[in-house]
Amino acid sequence: QVQLVESGGGLVQAGGSLRLSCAASGSIFRINAMGWYRQAPGKQRELVATITSGGSTNYADSVKGRFTISRDNAKNTVYLQMNSLKPEDTTVYYCAAQGIGYTVWGQGTQVTVSS
Repeated sequence: QVQLVESGGGLVQAGGSLRLSCAASGSIFRINAMGWYRQAPGKQRELVATITSGGSTNYADSVKGRFTISRDNAKNTVYLQMNSLKPEDTTVYYCAAQGIGYTVWGQGTQVTVSS
């Protein structure tokens, strides 16, 4: 089993920055990739950014150039640095750990960007 604990959400003005953290514990050797997703009320959960165990990254077009995903293997932690935040980035962000045949989700952290 993999457990994820997220932190770092909050309220920021448009143009500001936040950094989300996701610490993994448990059977972390089974994790192939980790990522961040977000879900607005009434909408489907969408990919924000992912990073594989080899360090390859992938971003949604809407966040390219503004968000950066990174990992600290020693701390089993993945980060999402969010710069130039926009009001439309406001929603709940979820960390995910993906392995063969499974995805584990964190509890979610609220990000609110005021205009």
